[in-house]
Amino acid sequence: MSELTAFTHTHDDERLSGVRGDGGAGPGAVTAVLLHGAGTSGKDRLFPLLAEFVNRGCHALAFDFSGHGDSTGALRESSLRRRFEQAVAVIDAHVPADGPLVLVGFSMSGHTVADLVRHYDDRVVALGLCAPAVYASEAWDVPFGTGQGRFSEIIRTPDSWRTAPALDALRTYEGRSVLVVPGSDTVIPSTVTEAVQDALTARAQYTRFELPDADHGLGVWLRDHAGDRRGVVDAVLTGLGDQGWTATRAWVGKQLPEGRTVTGTSLLSGGWSSQMRRLALDDGTALVLRTFVRPFFRRHAPGLLAREASVLRLLAGRDGVPVPEPVAVDATAELCDHPSLLMSLLPGRVRVDEEDLERRLDLLAAQLVRIHDVVPDERPRAYQAWTSAARVRTPGGPLWERAVDVIRRDPPPYEGCFLHRDFHPGNVLFTGAGDELRISGVVDWVETSWGPADLDVAHCSTALALLHGPAHGLGFRERYEAAGGRPLATGPDHLYWRLLDALAYSPDAAKLAGPWRALGRTDLTSEVLGGRLEAYVAGLAERYG
Repeated sequence: MSELTAFTHTHDDERLSGVRGDGGAGPGAVTAVLLHGAGTSGKDRLFPLLAEFVNRGCHALAFDFSGHGDSTGALRESSLRRRFEQAVAVIDAHVPADGPLVLVGFSMSGHTVADLVRHYDDRVVALGLCAPAVYASEAWDVPFGTGQGRFSEIIRTPDSWRTAPALDALRTYEGRSVLVVPGSDTVIPSTVTEAVQDALTARAQYTRFELPDADHGLGVWLRDHAGDRRGVVDAVLTGLGDQGWTATRAWVGKQLPEGRTVTGTSLLSGGWSSQMRRLALDDGTALVLRTFVRPFFRRHAPGLLAREASVLRLLAGRDGVPVPEPVAVDATAELCDHPSLLMSLLPGRVRVDEEDLERRLDLLAAQLVRIHDVVPDERPRAYQAWTSAARVRTPGGPLWERAVDVIRRDPPPYEGCFLHRDFHPGNVLFTGAGDELRISGVVDWVETSWGPADLDVAHCSTALALLHGPAHGLGFRERYEAAGGRPLATGPDHLYWRLLDALAYSPDAAKLAGPWRALGRTDLTSEVLGGRLEAYVAGLAERYG
């Protein structure tokens, strides 16, 4: 093990005990800061992990929070705020000023890492979150107590963590991130882990590192398992100079016209399944890079991105359906850090506001009609349902029971057509305003399918009901038909397709509304979306049941 040096730091009349190592690292090297969890945790179990960072040429340090290990203070008097302040005090005193930081947090310190990300901003170049916890904002300043006080009451309140400011901080982080997940965790609910993953995949270069045989005590596990310890450090330190995007940057460079270079990148708002970046080139033009980072979509990327590239080539130059021009695709991440598609940049922006709404809805309906008129040389795959009576979860009650019963039957017969399959306002670009309002692009063709026109109408209708209110969702069929759309099913058959889509949003429509909120629709709370979905389902049952 590399030689580690003990130190103490006095903060707020408490003596914090720490260790650090340099291992010959130069002055510009990153500093890895390792933060232990709660309870009986302490820095000692992190020594082998700290030494691993030192062996890679990093500065590194770990310390005991007050009330832990060799530090003074009483654990019951500590709080999330005090842990954050202690970490800042130690970092500011023992890390080179303005030097890059790698933050590794275990359990409770996952929340502290998020606080530090907000505090140090661009100095943080990589994160390692090991079975992390996040907590409601009300808990931040409350003393931990002895397990029966206010802090415990807050964190034991079901779903209180959903409002955690730590998730907002992680959602805006753009550097390298690794989420280390044990095979069995009886401390951190899986819903918390998935929420942290959703936050990290919004902007960060993300990797999920699974340890199937480990439990929540990852500090002890990594102490005792050298191979896993090395693997975690490898993952955290991958591509630090490029925020983890080294391979992708090299691949993009080879796809550019001769002599062109990328001069800047910026994230585009509105994506959920993937990260979308605008790449500015030195000649004033720009491209768009689509990257699948979320594990689910990364697993399915070979089919999704290959399909999208094929559809974009099919629709290129076709009147009435404006789409990006594909430049290059690496669907299997053979050359990139993640599966990627490079394509041209279309003018316009996503609109989810209320201005010009009636005009936009008519344009959406007419655009969907033109998509359904496409006759491909080769049919795409048959549509796939996104929920079923066996899989759907609902809030319960007679309305929802009847709705689930509707989709328990076999699908109605239909005449198939070319489907976008994910057509909704978040995948449509607009330019202009008023009488000059136009659709300038339709994007996100990874789910293109062959199936009933009702299904595309249903999907857009559900989104409109959630975005703008149930009446707009219920009325979209009439707009589509008025625009000359394909014949749709009637009565219970049409109700089947509408509910097959709507029930896929139950019971947590808010999870899919993150991009809408990022575009300014902060009014779309869980309560608002849940109420709108229920009213929409009730309206469908009344109209078509």
